Amino acid sequence: MAPRRQSRRIMDAAPLEIEIARLADLDLKALRLRWQAVTGRSAPVHLPKHLLFAMLAYRIQADAFGDLDVGMVQILKAAVVSGGSATITKLTDKLDQRNQEFAPGAILTREWDGRDHRVMVLADGFAFEGKTYDSLSKVAFAITGTKWNGPRFFGLRTATGSTGPQ
Repeated sequence: MAPRRQSRRIMDAAPLEIEIARLADLDLKALRLRWQAVTGRSAPVHLPKHLLFAMLAYRIQADAFGDLDVGMVQILKAAVVSGGSATITKLTDKLDQRNQEFAPGAILTREWDGRDHRVMVLADGFAFEGKTYDSLSKVAFAITGTKWNGPRFFGLRTATGSTGPQ
């Protein structure tokens, strides 16, 4: 299928689960008709039923929740071309660095010392246990009592050759 722009529609997952479950009950002819309705094109004749189902289920979910972003498409293409994990690791590290910023309202979680800790991203910092902090490192300190790189503590960044408190 041709790549589509990322959709921003927000939907409840329950109706999608029902729709995808109904796809599984369709025969090959009905799946091809559904393909036509979803994509606006005829289904490839060489696709067996199980692949047609999987591709249709993916497309329906991508249309509802959003497709892969450009960075992830590049990583997948590089994985196919290179086949080497070193190249893929470099690309995913770059993607991780770009994804450090979160929209206000996002929730970060971390289990520490047998407790789950939840931090909400605010427009001007981070909320944790009724207090506002201006950095994740300060939140990590409030949780552990030791100095941490905040993004690393919350699993947003990997260590580069060094290990810190765990």
